[in-house]
Amino acid sequence: MRRDEGRKRRGRLKVFLGMSPGVGKTYAMLEAARRERESGRDVVIGYVETHGRRETDALARDLERVSRRRLEYRGVVLEEMDLDAVLTRNPELALVDELAHTNAPGSRHLKRHQDVEELLAAGIDVYSTLNVQHVESRSEVVREITGVTVHETVPDSVLDAAELELVDLPPAELLRRLREGKVYVSDRAVAAADHFFREGNLTALRELALRLAAEQVGHDTQVFVAAKAQAGVWKTGQRLLVAVSASPSSLSMVRWTRGMADTLRAPWLAVHVDSGAALSPEDRARLDRNLALARELGAEVLTTSDQDVVAALLRVARQRNVTQIIVGKPAGVGGFGLGTGRSTLNRLIQQSGNIDVHCVRAEGSLPGRRSPVLPWFAESSAGHYGLVAAVVAGLTLVNLALRKATGYHALSLVYLLGVVVLGLRVGRGPAVLGAAASALLWNFLFVPPLYTFQVGTLHDGLMLGMFLVVALAMGHGTARLRAQEQAERFREERATSLYLLTRELAEGKNLPELLAVVVRQLRDTFSARVAVLLPDPGNPGQLLPYPFGTLDLSPKEHSVASWAHRNAKPAGRSTDTLPSGSALHLPLNTPSGCLGVISLEGPGLETQTPGQRDLLEGFVRQIALVLDRQRLRDAEQDARLVVESERLGKALLNSVSHELRTPLAAMTSAAGGLATAGPLSPLQSELVRELEQASARLNRLVRNLLDVARMEAGHLRPQMDWCDPSDLCRVAARGVAGFLASHPLTVDAPAGLPLVRADFVLMEQSLANLLINAAHHTPPGTPVLLSARVDGNELVLEVLDRGPGLTEGMTDRIFDRFYRAERAPTGGLGLGLSIVKGFVEANGGRVTAASRPGGGAVFSVRLPLPAAPSVPREVV
Repeated sequence: MRRDEGRKRRGRLKVFLGMSPGVGKTYAMLEAARRERESGRDVVIGYVETHGRRETDALARDLERVSRRRLEYRGVVLEEMDLDAVLTRNPELALVDELAHTNAPGSRHLKRHQDVEELLAAGIDVYSTLNVQHVESRSEVVREITGVTVHETVPDSVLDAAELELVDLPPAELLRRLREGKVYVSDRAVAAADHFFREGNLTALRELALRLAAEQVGHDTQVFVAAKAQAGVWKTGQRLLVAVSASPSSLSMVRWTRGMADTLRAPWLAVHVDSGAALSPEDRARLDRNLALARELGAEVLTTSDQDVVAALLRVARQRNVTQIIVGKPAGVGGFGLGTGRSTLNRLIQQSGNIDVHCVRAEGSLPGRRSPVLPWFAESSAGHYGLVAAVVAGLTLVNLALRKATGYHALSLVYLLGVVVLGLRVGRGPAVLGAAASALLWNFLFVPPLYTFQVGTLHDGLMLGMFLVVALAMGHGTARLRAQEQAERFREERATSLYLLTRELAEGKNLPELLAVVVRQLRDTFSARVAVLLPDPGNPGQLLPYPFGTLDLSPKEHSVASWAHRNAKPAGRSTDTLPSGSALHLPLNTPSGCLGVISLEGPGLETQTPGQRDLLEGFVRQIALVLDRQRLRDAEQDARLVVESERLGKALLNSVSHELRTPLAAMTSAAGGLATAGPLSPLQSELVRELEQASARLNRLVRNLLDVARMEAGHLRPQMDWCDPSDLCRVAARGVAGFLASHPLTVDAPAGLPLVRADFVLMEQSLANLLINAAHHTPPGTPVLLSARVDGNELVLEVLDRGPGLTEGMTDRIFDRFYRAERAPTGGLGLGLSIVKGFVEANGGRVTAASRPGGGAVFSVRLPLPAAPSVPREVV
């Protein structure tokens, strides 16, 4: 029946997460798979690697397996999961081990997690395994902890929709398993224990794995709570929220919350509620400082718009699963740091439910400063109050004209109409003031006795009271609805602006197109002139402006932008850093560093509301992420081109070197045949000798090319055996005697030197290359010395010459492939010394170069001296 449904659902991914190899991830996955099979599900093994562990093999033995796909790569047969076979088999659950694995060349996908994605899209559930060091966002931390660079990683987005099951094992227990050979074979186990599997490394990796699992659980909890608001706050972990306003006391509240967050090791939010009230330049600057401090101290800063501060705080708290809210302690009427006094605090406590509320005595209040009893009277400008006065005066003139035509009761409706209209045009303060003025004027001018505030009858008293209440309620309610409508409009504009920015950035195909979108969107949204500055590729410390920006920066402003880039902090106008500048400079910060600076200049930047500033910061964050993504995409493309170039270069190198061997053999054979064919004239003998020397040089060049190809392909396998250093030096000197015909060669290799374990052929070729290099770079007649000696636990083989020596900086590059010194003689490709380095390191040694006292150069090869082999006694 499940198959008849046509795979309408997407498969589910479950990942068994561990801190390192050996904790039992595959074992736990197989146990879970067996339980699923026993419950009636169709389970198959797509790919499982048991590493020869008996217990794991036993679990996998009776589970159905899909045959693996065999691929040949560079002469080696590799086995990979047969994705098409698994899709054809169409099980309910597939087991795919090692999620971070890189597939062999020739596979459909580069990475195994891409194979898993195709299985999930086909509706197949997948169980897989993963070590924490292979999670993309954790790989850099792992490198800092262990010193090991992890190349096979899985994007975090793959894990976002996955269920994680943590397979935990104490480090001491894992080390015991390692010693018992249950993780690696004995040789690898010793090396692993000395490097990656140190107890400190394992402890840190265990903490990373636990944190990753806990973060996913915490995120799932927030999503569930947000989806089911009636569930309230679940205190699965502490999260703090501090209310931030333009009050000076917010600074100390932010610091107090940071200290509490450190104590609890909890994340925290700094939330500002924009009620729409107009802020003075002083208050706006103070609010920016308060939010900047919270951001600097590590808070997640949020700005939300709402007329009801309490409702806004509680809404954010419940959406983010906050467990504790921190507010300022009221100091008399109008305290609390939010300008609403004790009534606001009481409401917050009453409506907070199971959220704890901390009332903190915050320092830093302005002396004698009290918030007004009705703070919304300060929300509107003087123009709104002038409009109220004009409308009330006009309505009064209209009522005076209508007084004779109708009774005074009907005139109150004219005033009520005016109050409603005012509520749609002005703030709450002016609307309430207009309602009160209308009631007083109606009583003074139209209700008997006239021109007094006395009320003659109970009926008129009730009428006046009801009129005043209705007018105040209608004025206040209408103004509040207008404010809410404005807040909703701003939220809609914010969401639309971010959507348009994201859509246009997603359509950008390259960096110039993205920068054009950035300039256009910032200019249109914030009515500002815009400049985008990015680091100079040749000099990362120097910023270059995008050529089609709309703002030309002066040298002074350019220096301010450079400061913002170096320090990754905003600078310039309306900030605390270099505020005398005419432009605002915002850094493009990403996890990988500061990518550049966006500079804006315009009249509206200094009068931005907190919501508008938050929108600007949202733009900058989104732009930084997109530019970082484009940078990574360009780097990936460059790396792909480099890899392809290297591949083509290797193929050409192999082809050329192999194709040259056949004509070389013919040339060498022909030269030898001519030399022994019979009596030759002096000229013919000289030509034959030159032909033999040219053939030998070309043959050496081809051999070097082949050696380089072998090392790059990883086919260099040294045949280690016990070698006599004296014999090694003599054979090497004898083999290059022709190349050193014009140089006196001295071999200082005394008998009795201890045997060294090495590949005789590779080491003989290494010494031969060093001797030929000395002959090639020194004048004829200068001596060359080949010596062997013991230095501590190492055998030292040295080639010394009396040539021009090494210049400064050459020692760092002299062993690089294709490197040639500036004044090097003609001939050669610069491969000989790089081959020496590869051969010596393959034998477990190291090679160095230095200038020789008195002139010349010395090349030293150092090989470790193991314990000498035991020689059996001769039986007489």
